[in-house]
Amino acid sequence: MILTRIRLTGRTGGAGGRAGGGAGSRAEHSSMSPLRVCIVGSGNWGSAIARIVGKNVQQSNRFDSTVKMWVFEEIINGRRLSEIINQEHENVKYLPGYKIPKNVVAVPDVAEAVRGTDILVFVLPHQFIGRVCEQMAGHIKPGAFGISLIKGVDEGPEGLKLISDLIREKLKIEISVLMGANIAKEVADEKFCETTIGCKNEKQGQIFKELLQTPNFRITVVPDTDTVEICGALKNIVAVGAGFCDGLSFGDNTKAAVIRLGLMEMVAFAQIFCRGPVSISTFLESCGVADLITTCYGGRNRKVAEAFARTGKSIEELENEMLNGQKLQGPQTSAEVYKILKEKNMLEKFPLFTTIYKICYEGESIQNFISCLQNHPEHV
Repeated sequence: MILTRIRLTGRTGGAGGRAGGGAGSRAEHSSMSPLRVCIVGSGNWGSAIARIVGKNVQQSNRFDSTVKMWVFEEIINGRRLSEIINQEHENVKYLPGYKIPKNVVAVPDVAEAVRGTDILVFVLPHQFIGRVCEQMAGHIKPGAFGISLIKGVDEGPEGLKLISDLIREKLKIEISVLMGANIAKEVADEKFCETTIGCKNEKQGQIFKELLQTPNFRITVVPDTDTVEICGALKNIVAVGAGFCDGLSFGDNTKAAVIRLGLMEMVAFAQIFCRGPVSISTFLESCGVADLITTCYGGRNRKVAEAFARTGKSIEELENEMLNGQKLQGPQTSAEVYKILKEKNMLEKFPLFTTIYKICYEGESIQNFISCLQNHPEHV
């Protein structure tokens, strides 16, 4: 089957162990200037990643031992959040109870945080990335490159625009992506999990692997970057549907159907909108089916969608009540996907995505959700 893409612009690393670690790696890079790392974002996922990066940079001469982390400044009990992180080495708002390494330095000015940095790790809600990149522009070191952990999509003048595309256009840097079945608290607890890095540059892929992998955070690097990123965005829409199932007490059989139908729509969406050939094997990586299952049984999108079904409150109300300042990605992504599909006259090909959007934003009765499942076509 020939797969085509109407817009959007295998495996290079094995799993297991610290990639590139050990004395050999240190000797190899001892004569090179160490790479400076900045984490752009400091929510629960950003803080969990900061714990990994802060430890890993101290074990390899490839990296500078100080990691800067941009913090959106907030006042917590009369104190600046950046001050609390730098003095107590803990993000008491978004990841309380977990220490952040002392070599991770919170910086409230994003331009200052990224200045002189070689590697940028983007981990913040996707609705803020455009504004943040505009503040960073003009302060990026020549030759810097980045990796996005942001799960979401945007709409462009010709249809779909990936978050990595947005970063690439605004900052003129090479950008890779990391997506997987990675609930932040479980990563912070150092429970074993896998994740997927999509990276076309083999050398950068190995650098990212050394920066981010631990024995309990196992990384596979694949070149199919667009599919990796699309999986990370679309699974949040399906998780909203899974939350509806829980809120309506439909049971696990129905939720399994939502997951299967959602995966079908994810694959079909990638085949239509990705820029190059889509490898079905990518959907079997952590970024695909594993992340989809995890998100449909845990995570904030499922949780809030369940409350939406039970209470009748709006998504915005529940977000404010339940998430302690964090942002939902599923409903917002469904709105962006709906606009893209409507523009391309493809709404009928994606009934699950379309129905979830209409329930969240257009007042369609949540009771219609079961009709969507009953009438879903066998093939998308």
